[in-house]
Amino acid sequence: MNNTAKILTAVAAGVVTGAILGVLFAPDKGSETRRKINEEGKKMAGDVKDRFEKGKEKLNSLKEEIQQKFKNKADEFA
Repeated sequence: MNNTAKILTAVAAGVVTGAILGVLFAPDKGSETRRKINEEGKKMAGDVKDRFEKGKEKLNSLKEEIQQKFKNKADEFA
């Protein structure tokens, strides 16, 4: 895992931890707290999924670009 991925993972973990602690220490009833945790968890899971998909698309695009460059260079030498 490269440094950028480690940093992003740490930031995501910090955000999740902060959100959970904020909800747990809020002066709400238990059922309301559980509802908030559930909503936040779903929202964060959706965000992570969206970011993963965008990253996957970027990697695929980069892969295609690199393959095309190699093909072009190979054609130059042929």
